[in-house]
Amino acid sequence: MTDSIPTSAEDLDGRLAEQQQLIEALQAEIEETNRGVLALYAELDTQAQQLRQATELKSRFLAYMSHEFRTPLSSFRSLARLLLDEVDGPLNAEQRIQVGFIQKTAGEFSDMVDDLLDLAKVEAGRIDISPEWFELVDLFSALRGMFKPVLTNPDVTLIFEEPPQSLPLFTDDKKLSQILRNFISNALKFTVAGEVRVSAAHGDEGMVTFSVTDTGIGVAPQFHGAIFQDFSQLDSPIQKRLRGTGLGLSLSKRLAEVLGGHVGLTSELGRGSTFFITLPLQLPQERQSSPSEGSSP
Repeated sequence: MTDSIPTSAEDLDGRLAEQQQLIEALQAEIEETNRGVLALYAELDTQAQQLRQATELKSRFLAYMSHEFRTPLSSFRSLARLLLDEVDGPLNAEQRIQVGFIQKTAGEFSDMVDDLLDLAKVEAGRIDISPEWFELVDLFSALRGMFKPVLTNPDVTLIFEEPPQSLPLFTDDKKLSQILRNFISNALKFTVAGEVRVSAAHGDEGMVTFSVTDTGIGVAPQFHGAIFQDFSQLDSPIQKRLRGTGLGLSLSKRLAEVLGGHVGLTSELGRGSTFFITLPLQLPQERQSSPSEGSSP
């Protein structure tokens, strides 16, 4: 016991000095670490600001170019329609085919411009949400009318199942319709024969799921995660023949998130696909940018 007790005041002072030096060294190390952390936070803030500025510039560029493209595109489509209507004289068979190509290409370009503009709005947080009460039967009826003129393949049938009766929704019906149109258009594009079936099912906890099921080419499992990314394209003979913008599914995913829901896919190569969107029956209050006042189902 006596060995652990300092034998003199000098020994005690020496030990106190050593401890004091150790404490000062630890304090210096902590201060150095704090300075490093503060510098890291400052660098992260700078990078975040630069990223916000880059995103803002990209969104502005996309929005500006989209608006600038619309005028010449409208002119192309109008002129092609006038030529096909033979307002200025008849066309021979080859001329009609070539003008048809011009009209189709201008239409595809116009769709891409619209998708780019919508993506720019979503990324910039400037997408307008206008929720209101509506019935599923009215939504399905409108979609059925939209696609009736474009069903040119007699081997494919577009079926809208009878939606659940008296199931009102309070959300942005235009955004929901845009998502379903993208799903249906893709299904019709990649289904050579069979059917495309649109349905809705009331889920748990106030959710509803819309599904678009086809008997088309299907999607291999390795592409399931990437198919909702920007400019994603499947590697298939039909895809190479029917090139799209690669933006429709990505835009659908982001619009679904804006509506408080999510999209998904179940598919097997060569056995068709089911694209679905699940969203709340009533848009959450915090997501309502311009809710309808006094609305009721």
